[in-house]
Amino acid sequence: MSLKRAVECIRKNKNFLITAHTNLEGDALGSELAFYYLVKALGKRAVIVNEDAVPYGYDFLPGLNNIIRYKDNLKGIKFDCFAILDCSGLKRCGEVYRINRDKKPVLNIDHHISNENFADVNWVEPHVSSCCEMIYKLYKEMRVAINKPSAFCLYVGMLTDTGSFRYSNTSSFVHKAVAELVGYGLNPAEIYKNIYARVPYEDMKILADILPKMNLLAEGKVVWFEIPRRALKDKVISFDLSESILNFGRSIKDVEVVVLFKENFGLKKEIRINFRSQGKVDVNKIASYFGGGGHRSASACTMRTSLKEARRKVLQKIEEIVAKQ
Repeated sequence: MSLKRAVECIRKNKNFLITAHTNLEGDALGSELAFYYLVKALGKRAVIVNEDAVPYGYDFLPGLNNIIRYKDNLKGIKFDCFAILDCSGLKRCGEVYRINRDKKPVLNIDHHISNENFADVNWVEPHVSSCCEMIYKLYKEMRVAINKPSAFCLYVGMLTDTGSFRYSNTSSFVHKAVAELVGYGLNPAEIYKNIYARVPYEDMKILADILPKMNLLAEGKVVWFEIPRRALKDKVISFDLSESILNFGRSIKDVEVVVLFKENFGLKKEIRINFRSQGKVDVNKIASYFGGGGHRSASACTMRTSLKEARRKVLQKIEEIVAKQ
């Protein structure tokens, strides 16, 4: 069992370099920090290195001072195990993988169906709710006591990757785990407010401009949005607009697939495409076709082309797949 091998790997090593995928969100951050607390409780050393900064909405998480940006001074970092969490492929953690020049053992803990099993030790469970659910299992398997900071991080990961416990990956196990985590003194209402109810006014105005420009396809089964570079020109965005747009699309009656095209503000001809499904359509297959991946109901990919061309190719593929359902 891969869980057993993961436990053996953790017990055998003493110094851990921890990272997760780029475009950090609640489950990536929560699993990193909870894993950090776990290995520290075992008397081991650890450091978290991420390519991206902590996104808006997660600045209240405990332990953020233990995270180092990849571009910062990395001299003196020593590790004998490279733990990559919530990440389907080695290079999906960005440039951080380059730190492992000496090819130290890699531990891969992930729940993406598109995981490439790229590590020396692969513990991949595509059917669990979140990477944080897996780290919770680690605590139980290794008999490490959960405290309030680790419970906080685990809760945030489960909350965000289940869509606030609304998605089909919300199992009875998740509810039981969350019931235990809340018992460590967490305030679910306050956590929810910090993540989802702090949209700055200027960001909300941009959101209000994008939503009315939605488009329907396939007899109303597909809805798509786009965020062109010009919509964000000269604007400082603090809030992640993508998730709010995708959730809005999923709430529309009879819609099976939601697609969001977003021009990369920093790079010309780079388009980030996010997919969401109500369950009938496997959007992981669509994202994989264009070099991305994720889950059956939530996936993404990046295309290096124009917004118009990305839209044409992706929507054509989606219409083909939806027509066969």
